[in-house]
Amino acid sequence: MRHEIIMSGFGGQGVLLMGQILAYAGMLEEKHVSWIPSYGPEMRGGTANCSVIITDGATGSPMVEHPTAAVVLNLPSLDKFEGAVQPEGVLIVNSSLIDKAVNRQDIKAYRVPVNDIATELGNLKMANMVALGALIAATDAVDMEILFKAFAKKFASKPQVIEGNKAAIQRGYDFVKNSIA
Repeated sequence: MRHEIIMSGFGGQGVLLMGQILAYAGMLEEKHVSWIPSYGPEMRGGTANCSVIITDGATGSPMVEHPTAAVVLNLPSLDKFEGAVQPEGVLIVNSSLIDKAVNRQDIKAYRVPVNDIATELGNLKMANMVALGALIAATDAVDMEILFKAFAKKFASKPQVIEGNKAAIQRGYDFVKNSIA
């Protein structure tokens, strides 16, 4: 299986971290991975995105032009990447910040209130992890337990953030799984 994923939002929303953790989880599953960040000179408040490839075979080029899945956390990201998703692909939309409808009928779009869920959990900074959980539910790109392990390894020096973020990942996952059922 080959997953080519784009994650995009404003700088400061944790888009690059989402991609790092996903790529790390792929590595822990002994898959071939690539992670390429891209951000404007503004950093916080500017646009940021990253591409992640997880595959059983060689990754080839690390560039992702037509992703199998995309996570968009803001309206400019939806406008930029909706059309790029492959037919039958997946689009995770942050409905907390994006009220525009998805125009494509040939993709699976999930409107997930990631900011609202993170706020309910007590920390808006966990919105990116809610979105990551939603992505995993929709794509099965990596195993959830491996994703939790990757997060825990990334934040081994900050153990106080692990359980809350695991809960955020799980809530995003559950939101999408419940919308599929």
